[in-house]
Amino acid sequence: MHHFHDASAVVRALSPDEPVIINRPHAAARAARFFVEKFPGKSLYAVKANPSPELLQVLWDSGVTHYDVASIAEVRMARTALPEAELCFMHPVKTSSAIREAYFDHGVKTFSLDSHEELEKIVAATTREDGTVAADLRLCVRLRVSSEHAKLSLAAKFGVDLVDAASLLQAVRQVADWLGVCFHVGSQAMTPFAYVQAMERVRVAIVDAAVTVDIIDVGGGFPSIYPGMEPPPLEDYFASIHRAFESLPVSYSSELWCEPGRALCAEYNSLIVKVEKRRGDELYINEGAYGALFDAAHIGWRFPVKLLRDSAEEPSDDFAFFGPTCDDMDYMEGPFALPSDVQAGDWIEIGMLGAYGAAMRTKFNGFGQGEVVETTDEPMFSQYLGDRRDPRVSDNVVSLR
Repeated sequence: MHHFHDASAVVRALSPDEPVIINRPHAAARAARFFVEKFPGKSLYAVKANPSPELLQVLWDSGVTHYDVASIAEVRMARTALPEAELCFMHPVKTSSAIREAYFDHGVKTFSLDSHEELEKIVAATTREDGTVAADLRLCVRLRVSSEHAKLSLAAKFGVDLVDAASLLQAVRQVADWLGVCFHVGSQAMTPFAYVQAMERVRVAIVDAAVTVDIIDVGGGFPSIYPGMEPPPLEDYFASIHRAFESLPVSYSSELWCEPGRALCAEYNSLIVKVEKRRGDELYINEGAYGALFDAAHIGWRFPVKLLRDSAEEPSDDFAFFGPTCDDMDYMEGPFALPSDVQAGDWIEIGMLGAYGAAMRTKFNGFGQGEVVETTDEPMFSQYLGDRRDPRVSDNVVSLR
């Protein structure tokens, strides 16, 4: 793999006609250490956000020992990449064969579920041929909570409703060595209150069920920084979660878990694209809706951009992007702020694509090729550099003299 200082150095050296993915291992390592050292519990990396084996190794080397996998393919890949890692199968709906292989072949003991049917499936799939029922299962009941404070909702597909939670918790308690409650407040939660609100729902579920709970898993949703989205510091989220956890009616030995995906990998990748054509305020580039810019096209996600030209002016105009395929839907409205003189033949760096960027690329229409390189510079935005202003600090100083 080639190593460079920054994206401009990549362009000078390669003049690439295909998109180039930039990896920043130091940024992912810093994010991992932040969670390992500051989250008041255990952090499980959500592999789906970016399943790169190289990234998994960076996170492992930085202290992340537990991984949230969502399919048997992710189980196999993560187990191959990290033989000693603790894998947790946190998709609430799984095939019996996937559960069986995960448990017997890959040592997975932790599974999530949100229905009695899934509980029966897990018990049956982990029972040995001689009829011995598994005695080491760690089962987390996924509770449906609000996604109102998140940029992307995850409230519709999974989660048992509060009114039905008590009976499911009681049933799981009968067969699980460890009983957990998990939830997901949605992706890119913009306030710590999202977790406080969800924990109140967890409290009601536990009291109604009158069971002993061993794990509280607050899921993902920890935000990164994007244009127009600047969340509070992550320390505020951790402090709010810790206070809420300490007040729950759970076992004295209960563990607090989280499942960061975006927060651990968003700063790991950026992308260099080439402008093939300009039409007014629309730029035709060589990556798009069927590739790393899926989110920009389909949910209107705004990523930071930078023109890679020595004489580039300050951004002054807003642009939209067309991707390289033949489809009209290969369109990213943005707006993306760039210098007004951007033109065909220019290169642009698109930042903060480590989460759901490289992982979403396809080869539709024959596109999706390109090199992968590493750079040593910093990502366009970061939650982890220690230079963010604490919003609780006021400039209004009152003298007591």
